[in-house]
Amino acid sequence: MQVKVVKFGGSSLADAEHFRQVASIIKADPARRYVVPSAPGKRFKEDIKVTDMLYACYEAVRGNGDLDEIYEKVKERYNGIIAELGLNFDISGELEYVKNAMLHSAGRDYAASRGEYLNGLILSKYLGFDFIDAENVIFFKDNGVFDEEKTNKVLAEELTQHERAVIPGFYGVMPNGTIKTFSRGGSDITGSIVARAAEADLYENWTDVSGFMMADPRIIENPCAIETITYRELRELSYMGATVLHEDAIFPVRYAKIPINIRNTNAPKDDGTMIVAETKEFDTEKVITGIAGKKGFSVITIEKDMMNSEIGFGRKVLEVLEDNEISFEHLPSGIDNMSIVVSSSAIEGRRDKLVSSIRRAVRPDSVTIEDELALIAIVGRAMVKAKGTAARVFDAISNADVNIRMIDQGSSEISIIVGVEERDFNKALEAIYKEFVK
Repeated sequence: MQVKVVKFGGSSLADAEHFRQVASIIKADPARRYVVPSAPGKRFKEDIKVTDMLYACYEAVRGNGDLDEIYEKVKERYNGIIAELGLNFDISGELEYVKNAMLHSAGRDYAASRGEYLNGLILSKYLGFDFIDAENVIFFKDNGVFDEEKTNKVLAEELTQHERAVIPGFYGVMPNGTIKTFSRGGSDITGSIVARAAEADLYENWTDVSGFMMADPRIIENPCAIETITYRELRELSYMGATVLHEDAIFPVRYAKIPINIRNTNAPKDDGTMIVAETKEFDTEKVITGIAGKKGFSVITIEKDMMNSEIGFGRKVLEVLEDNEISFEHLPSGIDNMSIVVSSSAIEGRRDKLVSSIRRAVRPDSVTIEDELALIAIVGRAMVKAKGTAARVFDAISNADVNIRMIDQGSSEISIIVGVEERDFNKALEAIYKEFVK
């Protein structure tokens, strides 16, 4: 029998009605054996996520304030779900234990993780599945880095003892026994880790959208859905701003070549987006897979005659960035000039020092920093097979009366990245989308 690991986001488990919906999805397919839940999300626009309430509880204790009023809302949320589901389940002991732990100096990560922990207990009871506490099977090293191999070994062994189980997302344990959470996209990452350990045939990630869109729906009206996307394409789009699935959640399943299916809890009949290791299928009608972009970049431009013949020039410049703990995004360069694209926030308050350090390191003719740059990534595995893709991108941008500030294309030809003024970001993205989606 197939094994599927299913992860449900906070919006999919916000209240009892959504719990019922999730249960019907799980029970509709016997292969859905291992479930990873998030903490309850918002029920309506002005609502507060349970995780945010737990963070507020931690801050109240830290500031010697009273957490009773805030924590009462947390209790009401969980007790309300249990009551509406008609469950014969008393969670008061667990709720009291969590409160006492926070009052006795439990860490911020512990407080935040209890949202998933408590929701996991309720969901396992409702489904009739076993409960596996993530702190017993997901491990971090002393330096806070996820211990991938130990986790996979212990978790794989534990899963063989449970035909069906709920494993809460978002957290694991440090060697000293304290709880640690993943920094971003925590439950997505946990789902991916469980899928690898279970040697799953498929990892289903259920959220509130029917998969990936080809572009940001806040900019493009009703963009087309992406049916199939490769891990590499997903990473490119996620890094450049696409937010359906955090890029770190890709790696455990990518390692095991397990496909991911992004599905919509509120529209379970929709196929969603399938994320695969690789595909030999190339749709000549859809040259590009998706478009994504971000604002907030700056360009450091260094000019010096005969730069190309000066051995070690680039290394010296990059050492200046390293010494200042600044990572770079792109390095478009010419014979006598070198441009370095960095996040504007990374150089905030350090511009003068950075320019001075570069001057001392390589004695350039000039160093300038320009701000308000936006980057747009045009991503597609079929681009390598389609002639003239870059020309179509540039023509579309030019016809929209937008000036291109930067061009970068890797040798893999999976993506083309262009830089434009922030004020032209939406206009450029719309122009590219219209060019490729007729």
